[in-house]
Amino acid sequence: MGVVTANMAISLDGFTAGPDQSLEHPFGTGAREALTSWMFETDRPGREQDAHLLGALHANTGAHIMGRNMFDPHRGPWDESWTGWWGPEPPYHAPVFVLTHYPRRPLPMEGGTIFEFVTDGIEAALTRARAAAGEQDVEIAGGAATVRQYLQAGLLDELVLHLVPVTLGTGERLLDDVRATLEPVEVLPSPTVTHLRYRVLSSV
Repeated sequence: MGVVTANMAISLDGFTAGPDQSLEHPFGTGAREALTSWMFETDRPGREQDAHLLGALHANTGAHIMGRNMFDPHRGPWDESWTGWWGPEPPYHAPVFVLTHYPRRPLPMEGGTIFEFVTDGIEAALTRARAAAGEQDVEIAGGAATVRQYLQAGLLDELVLHLVPVTLGTGERLLDDVRATLEPVEVLPSPTVTHLRYRVLSSV
């Protein structure tokens, strides 16, 4: 069985999204470029570590779990015309289990991604994701609240943080109300981001 992992871009002051998340600003205002621009610069000199990490990060991922907010900015019953932020071929290429309070039929997309909607909680979603992944890893894709729930429940084995040297001042913090002991197992520096891989030893 693989590990349960999550990876998040995070500011120096602990935010993974800015304030006022919306359809127009899914990362919140001012956060997307600040936290993710390094991902689109991996062909530049000195960014070899970034390119290597992004290439390897999902190589063993067999299923994903995400919160509804990461899939859909709306609330309440589903608007079934909404099929995600990513167009007809999302980047996951594997089953994705979406946490929600509202039932919805599975949504197959191009490239092997199929969104399945789970209404009975984080443990049920993990059971289904493990079954789909087999011997591969399960990634908790986000957002921050969903990763935090799995960490608080003691269900996360590994946390990878992409630490960007900016401060946002406000927004959504990843580790609010989390007490956990983590063991650093890998540090990969690059000019604009530091990649930190932790093994989760315990959480409360």
